[in-house]
Amino acid sequence: MTDVKKRVCVVGSGNWGSAIAKIVGNNVLAHDDMFETEVFMYVYEEIVNGQKLTDIINSEHENVKYLPEIKLPANVIAVPDVVKACNDADILIFVLPHQFVKETCLKMKQFIKPNALGISLIKGFILTESDGIQLVSKVISETLGIETAVLMGANLATEVASEMFCETTIACENESYKPLLTALFETSYFRCKVIKNVAGVEACGALKNVVGIGAGIVDGLGYGDNTKAAVIRLGLMEMMKFTKVFLGNDDKSVFFESCGVADLVATCHGGRNRLLGEAVVKSMKKRGIAGVDIRLLEKEILRGQSFQGPLIAKEIYSYLKDNSMLEQFPLLVAIHRICTREVDPRNFIDCLRDHPEHM
Repeated sequence: MTDVKKRVCVVGSGNWGSAIAKIVGNNVLAHDDMFETEVFMYVYEEIVNGQKLTDIINSEHENVKYLPEIKLPANVIAVPDVVKACNDADILIFVLPHQFVKETCLKMKQFIKPNALGISLIKGFILTESDGIQLVSKVISETLGIETAVLMGANLATEVASEMFCETTIACENESYKPLLTALFETSYFRCKVIKNVAGVEACGALKNVVGIGAGIVDGLGYGDNTKAAVIRLGLMEMMKFTKVFLGNDDKSVFFESCGVADLVATCHGGRNRLLGEAVVKSMKKRGIAGVDIRLLEKEILRGQSFQGPLIAKEIYSYLKDNSMLEQFPLLVAIHRICTREVDPRNFIDCLRDHPEHM
C-alpha cells in the first residue's frame, strides 16, 4: 500500500449496490486524504419513465428503480460502460448478480491495475463445468489477477440505506488492508469487523440465501415461529456441514460473526429470498404446482432484479449430487426441488421430520 489516493469503483447498482455506494460516496469525502472523491458506479442501462437510468441517477442522485426515496451522494457517478467505470480504479467493489460475474470480469480484464483490490459483496457460488462450484471471490481473483476481499453480513439493503444500525463482516487475507477497508465502509450505523477467513465468510453469505427460502415457505404455509426456528437451526447445521465439506475447513467461529447466524436470522425474517419462499406457496395455491414460475415472481416482486437463492440452491444441489451426498442435506435439497417444481411446497415439513440432526 502507498500514500497515493485510491480511486473507487462500484460494479453494480441494484438495491444493495446503491446502498453501499451511498456509504462509500460519503466515506471517500470524509477520508479525502486516502481516496479520490469521485466514485464511479457501473449501471446496466435501462429506460425508466422514458429516461436513461444513468441520467436519472446523475441528475436526481437517486436510483429510482432499485432504491427509491434514498438520496445518493452527488460524487457517486453512474456510468453505463463497465470498462469506463473501472478504468484506473484501485478498489473495485463487486455487487451484481453472481451469474454475471465471469462475463463482466472478462470485459474488464485488460483495463484493471495489477495491484488493484477487489471486494466482493456477492452472496453466491459460481457453477462451472470444469471446476464445479467456486467461490465468487476466487473467480474474480483468478480472472482479473487481483487480491479479492469479501463483505458479508446481516445487511438488508433498504435498512442500511435508511441508516438503521447494523454490523457487517469483512474478510481479507492481507491484514495490511484493514485500515483502508475500515475507512471505506465503516460508519456510525454500519459497523465493520475485519477478519481473515475469506472463504468461510463468503460461503455463509451464499448458503443463508437458500435457507431463507425455506423460512419463507413455512411462512406461506401458515406455520409459526417455532417451525421457522426449527428451519433456521437445521439450516444452520447444514450450512456448517456443507462449509466443512466444501472448504475442508472446520472453523466454526465464522458462524458467530455478522456474516453467519446474524445474516441467517435477518434473511429468514426480512430478506428477498424469504419473500420468494412465501410467494412460491401463495402462487402454488392460486395456480397449482405447475404454475410456480420463479421468473414471473421476479418480475412481480423485484422490479427486474433476481432472486439469488434458487440459483445457489441449484449449484449446491449439483455439487451434492456429484459427491453422492444428497441424503445428508435434506433441507437444502428439498428447497431446490421445490424451486424446480419437483416437490410440492406443502410437503416441505415432511422432508425435515427425519432430518439427520434428529437421529
